[in-house]
Amino acid sequence: MFALSDSARTELDAFFDGKDKSPIRVYLAPGGCSGPRLALALDETRPEDKTFDDNGYTFCVNSELMESAGEIRIDFSPMGFSIESGLKFEGGGCSGCTSCGTDA
Repeated sequence: MFALSDSARTELDAFFDGKDKSPIRVYLAPGGCSGPRLALALDETRPEDKTFDDNGYTFCVNSELMESAGEIRIDFSPMGFSIESGLKFEGGGCSGCTSCGTDA
């Protein structure tokens, strides 16, 4: 249902070294041209959350999002954190922004 890779845990250990560990929220972020995506943020848990503990880290996910996502897996690579789930996202499409290289 929830998995944190060893590389993601190592990166979190480095980030929180010498600091108090805050809960980490997995949330649905708007993605602009690339469409929506799952993202991470430091946050507090809420009553409507499902929480998961992994080696001293608390992750919180809105219950409805968790139900839709199924399993969530957090990994880390040289490109940063990645969050995989059972959710299928469509591309955001472009509405004239210049960052995607097209004009409307």
